[in-house]
Amino acid sequence: MTSVEEPARSGERIRDAARTRAEILDVATQEFARAGYDGARVDEIAARTRTTKRMIYYYFGGKEQLFTAVLERAYGVIREAEQQLDVDHLDPVAAIRRLAELTFDHHEQHPDFIRLVSIENIHEAQHIAGSEKLGKIGSPALDVIRRILASGQESGLFTADVDAVDLHAMISSFCFFRVSNRHTFGALFGRDLLDAAQRAHYRAMLGDMVIAYLTAERSAG
Repeated sequence: MTSVEEPARSGERIRDAARTRAEILDVATQEFARAGYDGARVDEIAARTRTTKRMIYYYFGGKEQLFTAVLERAYGVIREAEQQLDVDHLDPVAAIRRLAELTFDHHEQHPDFIRLVSIENIHEAQHIAGSEKLGKIGSPALDVIRRILASGQESGLFTADVDAVDLHAMISSFCFFRVSNRHTFGALFGRDLLDAAQRAHYRAMLGDMVIAYLTAERSAG
């Protein structure tokens, strides 16, 4: 009986630890996104979870490591979505539009991700730079973009001499701005960039903008 019970208990402990760690990351994501890195308090995170400050330090090592873990998971979500993106059966124009729509949808659905990235930029990406995991994660989207660009240029559909990183920045900048600057833009111009009635318009506009850039006629000079 002992040999059967011990593995069972061990499996339960592993599952409990995974659940506890995930719960801490859920609450920490909300707290860091709400208060920023400097304003967030580990005590508050512990109070909102079924754990203690000491246990948080046991799992993550400290506040800095916890914030890094939050970033790693946040970036992991969009990287996983990029990896699952299947556009190989589409023509280059439809494929690049689908990729742009993926970024559009993800940023809209994950406003905490936008806040976390903004916070990390305030700290000059020191947590990302210090993360071995994030340093290796890269972006599957870049590989997809490279394939689409190569196909579009070979077929003559794409005329722009642009690399994958520049195009990724172009797509991300529109999607990011729409969420990050929603309130200031609305206060200044009286327009809510996340108005559900305008969602399809902005989503199509992003794709049209990217495709227009890639397919525009260019003079030889």
